[in-house]
Amino acid sequence: MKRFFDSELETFRVHLIKMGEISIKQVQDAITSLVESDTDLAKRVIAGDDELDDLEVAMDAEAIRYMNMRSPVASDLRLLIVGMKASHDLERVGDEAVGIAKRAKHLAKEVPFKAYIDIPRMASIALDMLRDALDCFLDGDAEKAATVITRDKEVDDLNKQLYRELTSFMVEDQHTISRAIELMFISRSIERIADHATNIAEEMIYLVKG
Repeated sequence: MKRFFDSELETFRVHLIKMGEISIKQVQDAITSLVESDTDLAKRVIAGDDELDDLEVAMDAEAIRYMNMRSPVASDLRLLIVGMKASHDLERVGDEAVGIAKRAKHLAKEVPFKAYIDIPRMASIALDMLRDALDCFLDGDAEKAATVITRDKEVDDLNKQLYRELTSFMVEDQHTISRAIELMFISRSIERIADHATNIAEEMIYLVKG
């Protein structure tokens, strides 16, 4: 793994770390905007998506330039390819955060029919997975990456549980339907964030074990 930290690849590494930090903050802020009905914060999340897009483009350009100039050996080539794939996952995490923020703006106009407990809990698990997956990528820790993958089921189960609960609300009171559907979409976005964390962890295992 040491070649990944050579000076010529340092910018690539820094950009990946920055993308991870931004994507995590975007999700945190999106969830906070939902729980606190903070439309201004939701708008900032939506506006902040361009930075992640620009970083992903920059990382692709850096990887391609390095491949063209250095003709990297197989291990370095895998690092670059996996890094590019990880940056794509992080960009998609940012997209999910924007989706949550947009729905949080809509829900801020409504009175919640239930306390926001399950969604922040799901988000906390998904973000822990994402942090650990990024740590695994930077540290070359395949064993820790495997534990990230196993946690995906926890988020999936919470998502299914919330769907069942929200469905029962809609059946009992049709006035909750529009709000319940928005929450279902938010829950699905969090599940996808956990999926992206799982992707990064799986890519790390491939990188270490080939």
